[in-house]
Amino acid sequence: MTALTLTPARLAAAGAALAVIAGSAGYGLANLQRSKPAEATASPTAAGRKVLYWYDPMAPAQHFDKPGKSPFMDMQLVARYADDGGGGQAAGVRIDPAAVQSLGVRLASVRRGDFSQNTDVTGILDFNQRDVAIVQARAAGFVQGVYAHAPGDVVGAGAPIADLLVPSWGGAQTEYLAVRRSGGPALEAAARQRLRLLGMPDALIAAVARDGRQRTVVTVTTPRGGAIQTLDVRQGMTVSMGQNLAQITGLSTVWLNAAVPEAQAGQVRVGQLARAELAAFPGETFAGKVTAILPTAQAESRTLTVRVELPNRGGRLKPGMFATVHLGGAAHPALFVPSEAVIRTGKRAVVMLAGDGGRFQPVEVQLGREDGDRTEILAGLDEGQKVVASGQFLIDSEASLAGIQARPLDANPPPATVAHPALYETRGRIEALAGDQITFSHEPVPALGWPAMTMTFTLDPPGLAKGLKVGDRVAFGFEQRPAGPVVRQLSPTAAQ
Repeated sequence: MTALTLTPARLAAAGAALAVIAGSAGYGLANLQRSKPAEATASPTAAGRKVLYWYDPMAPAQHFDKPGKSPFMDMQLVARYADDGGGGQAAGVRIDPAAVQSLGVRLASVRRGDFSQNTDVTGILDFNQRDVAIVQARAAGFVQGVYAHAPGDVVGAGAPIADLLVPSWGGAQTEYLAVRRSGGPALEAAARQRLRLLGMPDALIAAVARDGRQRTVVTVTTPRGGAIQTLDVRQGMTVSMGQNLAQITGLSTVWLNAAVPEAQAGQVRVGQLARAELAAFPGETFAGKVTAILPTAQAESRTLTVRVELPNRGGRLKPGMFATVHLGGAAHPALFVPSEAVIRTGKRAVVMLAGDGGRFQPVEVQLGREDGDRTEILAGLDEGQKVVASGQFLIDSEASLAGIQARPLDANPPPATVAHPALYETRGRIEALAGDQITFSHEPVPALGWPAMTMTFTLDPPGLAKGLKVGDRVAFGFEQRPAGPVVRQLSPTAAQ
């Protein structure tokens, strides 16, 4: 055997060779490691899953058709597969059912039912400006005396205001008495008419004719009861014909001026019923009707003034009092969801539609009226669908991160048929028939909470009652419409 002698030169050469081999091996391993994920990501299918696109989790709205490094962040693009909820708007985002339960997600059904048109606003009581009386001086004279009244006092009809001395009446009354003693009925009638034209009340003329004595002092009284708004008469002053002495506003009715937001102004109609609650009378409700909707809006508050007239029995309602006003309209069938299920972004409204297998899809909806904790849906959903009523913001955030866009309104398929109001059935006796109007004394209608009563319905079509007469007992079905109940089915009962 030949002995190997390790000289320093040979040791240096061997170390250099080992360094070259190690570097080559490391380079090859690194290339292998980099190429494997690229090849796996670039494959249109991975373990039988189809890749739709690649995206950056920090910018999910930007899609790429090839794998690689994100142009936004120092990280690799992530594949989105067809079976993980990212493919198309119909699939939505999928969340594990266990995670859904831990997040406290609560679902609610899209329902159809009677949707009342309620508007709750605030208002202030005011005087009824249509119930105003002006007290004037009928002739020029002097104020001999006044009575103990002041603005704001409440007086009854015929309350005295002031005593006026009218010197011009003395001569006219003397002529009248002379004509009455010597003239005929025609002359007396002409003289009496002259006294009226001078502003003399009929009661004063009758007193002059009765006792033959002049009366140049007259007591001015209020023509009606109410609150004194102005009182412009003082003892010793001179008044001219037609001068205003006082203004009286009646208190039998008062106005309630309600401030309705202009966005809800279209829900209010003249003649609509209204209920008012006042802090001065807790637990008590005052009923009235809308008598006017003023034609101008308040630019500062963007509200319209709706005038409600309330009866004021006993004068309990005082102008200036604050009130909460409930403007209620007729109930209409409508599609609705809980108000808490709606996500309002400022530009649109979105709900999270729940599907099978833990999938959720954001859907844009068109909103209508609100009734308590319910919101009307005009477009975007169908009856019976499930929406997320609690936890929807977390799911919406997950959908946004996944790059899933809300289904727009124009992508929603139109309904196949027009929904008709519900049909309520009961029995009754025909009390009257006139054209397309029919009056029943009918049994209770539990679905509407109606007791047994007598009321008038409209026939649709009008010939529905052909062959029937007053006194017949019938079974009928009717719909609740904005204009009132309409009979759609009518037939005599078996006993008939």
